Amino acid sequence: MDSLLFIKKCKELVRDYTNKHTDKSDEVPEFDVFVVWQSKVLQNNKALLSTTLFDGMYYEVTFNGDKSEIYFDAYKKFENICIEYK
Repeated sequence: MDSLLFIKKCKELVRDYTNKHTDKSDEVPEFDVFVVWQSKVLQNNKALLSTTLFDGMYYEVTFNGDKSEIYFDAYKKFENICIEYK
């Protein structure tokens, strides 16, 4: 799978997941899906993605080229702590 096709698929997966997991009592807001980081090594792809929603979610999508399988992980950000390093 080439990188452009992989990213297109990743964005579709994140959009579908987000739409399915949005509170059903609320109207689904408009949002964008964007790539934070991406890597392709040999036949494998990996990307970290997020949305413009303020839900603290981010997503990791991995394509295993040997098995033609996609793995999808959804994470919730709980904290962002600054640690001074000297």
